[in-house]
Amino acid sequence: MPSAQTTRPRPLVSIVLSFRNEEEVIPELLHRLQQAAAGLPADCEFIFVNDDSTDRSLEVLTRAALADRRVKIVNLSRRFGVVEGFLAGMSYARGDGVVTMDSDLQDPPELIPELVHKWLAGADVVYTVRTGRSGESAFKTFLTRQAYKLIRLAANEDLPVEAGEFRLTSRRVVDEVLKLNESDPYLRGLVWYMGFKRVAVYYHRAARASGKTHFPLLGSKGPLLTFASGLTSFSVLPLVAFIVMGLALAGLAALAGLVLCAMKLLAFDVSGSSWIIAALGFFTGLQLMGIGTLGVYLGRVYRDVRNRPRYLVASTAGFESSAEKADAD
Repeated sequence: MPSAQTTRPRPLVSIVLSFRNEEEVIPELLHRLQQAAAGLPADCEFIFVNDDSTDRSLEVLTRAALADRRVKIVNLSRRFGVVEGFLAGMSYARGDGVVTMDSDLQDPPELIPELVHKWLAGADVVYTVRTGRSGESAFKTFLTRQAYKLIRLAANEDLPVEAGEFRLTSRRVVDEVLKLNESDPYLRGLVWYMGFKRVAVYYHRAARASGKTHFPLLGSKGPLLTFASGLTSFSVLPLVAFIVMGLALAGLAALAGLVLCAMKLLAFDVSGSSWIIAALGFFTGLQLMGIGTLGVYLGRVYRDVRNRPRYLVASTAGFESSAEKADAD
């Protein structure tokens, strides 16, 4: 795959987009990317990672690549996911800085010049923070914000709330991220974990330009899996919480036992069968939840031990020009 080139007359910015079934959006997305790149003090390449699309997205992009040699395509062998697509694109990116962004135009390409300028001013990570969301229900927005806050509360890292995958990272941060080999990677957390100099850019997230979201709140496991990945990637708080709950409940049970003993000594009529059944049911449920929490962590360990590749690339297009071969050499 192409290697990063560090000695160029002008810096190179790689814009990586992970997509699936976006044939309606791609023409406008490309147009706006080209406009955003026109005034940059840097060269650009547009790396589209195809997460096994079933529509005409690849055909549309292939035609675009013939007209604009900056357009490059990475086709995954099957559907792996958005984050895995970003990682695949980052591994092929040659840029001194790498932008990752969604392909549905909710992340505005017009913000890229500001990201680039802050990066050129010395930032290693220029991350974006959403101040609002158009085209999403108030309920979904509320749940998303609370999920971010819970991950931040539980994590050992001070992860920013409402910061997604739309960011620019310097070459050295990208190289460090690619050295990691975690399964189910929580990319925004991994980038934050790297440290280095970070700068925020605020924006209002737009609605999808066309089509329907691939990650609805109901009917899609994507948001839930992302939340679980974020919560378990950087924290053992769920395990600690169950230990504290267990100690507290054991203390309450002991106190209740003393109260029942006192009532018995005072000749109160105490019927214990219903309380025993309720207590057994409650503690059985608590044990099952604790085992489930342990299972999440053990599952992550199991997947990491297997060390399976996070993605497989079926084919690429646009990376074989003679100019790029000379650069790679």
